[in-house]
Amino acid sequence: MKKKHVNARLICQVSAAAALVLAGNAMAADAFSSDSKWMTGDWGGERTKLIEQGIDIKADYVGEMGANLHGGYDDDKTGRYSDQFGLGVALDLQKLWGWDNTQAKIQLTNRNGYNISNDRVGDPRAGTLSSSQEVYGRGHMVRLTQLWIQHQFFDNKLDVKAGYFGEGEDFNTFPCDFQNLAFCGSQVGNWATNIWYNWPVSQAAIRVKYNINDELYAQIGAYNQNPSQLEHGNGFKLSGSGTKGTVLPVELVWSPKVNSLPGEYRVGYYKSTADADDVREDVNGFDAATTGDDYKSHNSKSGYWFVAQQQLTSHNGDATRGLNIAANATFHDKDTNFIDNYQSVMFVYKGPFDARPKDDIGIGAARIHVNKDVKRNAELLNDANGVSDYDNAAFSPIRETEYNYELNYGFHVTNWLTVRPNLQYITHPGGVDEVDNALVAGLKIQSTF
Repeated sequence: MKKKHVNARLICQVSAAAALVLAGNAMAADAFSSDSKWMTGDWGGERTKLIEQGIDIKADYVGEMGANLHGGYDDDKTGRYSDQFGLGVALDLQKLWGWDNTQAKIQLTNRNGYNISNDRVGDPRAGTLSSSQEVYGRGHMVRLTQLWIQHQFFDNKLDVKAGYFGEGEDFNTFPCDFQNLAFCGSQVGNWATNIWYNWPVSQAAIRVKYNINDELYAQIGAYNQNPSQLEHGNGFKLSGSGTKGTVLPVELVWSPKVNSLPGEYRVGYYKSTADADDVREDVNGFDAATTGDDYKSHNSKSGYWFVAQQQLTSHNGDATRGLNIAANATFHDKDTNFIDNYQSVMFVYKGPFDARPKDDIGIGAARIHVNKDVKRNAELLNDANGVSDYDNAAFSPIRETEYNYELNYGFHVTNWLTVRPNLQYITHPGGVDEVDNALVAGLKIQSTF
């Protein structure tokens, strides 16, 4: 009788354990489940276990389509597609190895495709200032985009990050929910010519942040300025050969609650210690386009930026929904930088419809201004070459100001897939008045595997 009782109890325990396992597997998100954070699901619960152990595997995809509907330099209508695959792992080294307050990350990216802006929207001699497909660029290749370790000291007051990464990860940061480059990511990197390398390019770097209080922190960084890392085939280059100088950004970041709604405000300054050519003057201070002498070299270049993001309203008390405003402005060295200033403003309403509470609708406008000395230099080059006809292949297009506008709607199809159709309007593409204003239809796909 006792033996039967023990067996019965054992059977009950095994059954209970099996039931818990089955329940756990049932709760683990299946592949392609709309409620999962990942397209491939939770791998039967194994993915969550890895995260609990300190290993967070990250895989994602961004694809962007652009079609020229009207205007531009070449109105021969076509469509272009560009994309990016990302694969990486974020490590909590405290969970893994007992290293208190320490994190690390490795990230690879691969970009491919073509950009409608290059030869349809813009004059190939001048290009466009922004891009209708922001994911395009930096070569069709695999790159090591992140390889860093981060540690917090003194009760998380001091935060130090070192390794290989880009400035825009920590300084002048901005989300990338629009498709036009003028509304996506760190804008300093788009306009600080040849010194500040945005994603997916990495650089040897260190960043030190000090948390003044819960709402305010200051940070400073040092980034190796090495143009050879932009070259095809150098996606995994870790040596310092080819270094020209160091980019030194500093920034103050304030994250207040306004009427209980979140905001973030950034003000920053950067300086590059590398030599930089003047955009107009020669070594003797005259117009280089006229004299033919080498352009004057400056021993540094600099600029500053402002970023503001603020949620303005909630939706029936739901703070995950409501109207948000964002604005960017950058200002650059007029002696050495092609773009001397840029401004943009965006409005995004999250959860516009009760039936689609996770969707969003956005609209943005941006102004990109070319340095007046760049314009004057092109005029002098044309005079020196005896060319005045815009249609002459030898003519240097005169560039002034480009305006970009985008209207988009983000369909939150699942927790791992957002599809964002958009319309873009580009005024004076490339800042060239002779190029017709362009209308571009876009489609952005964002997925997490």
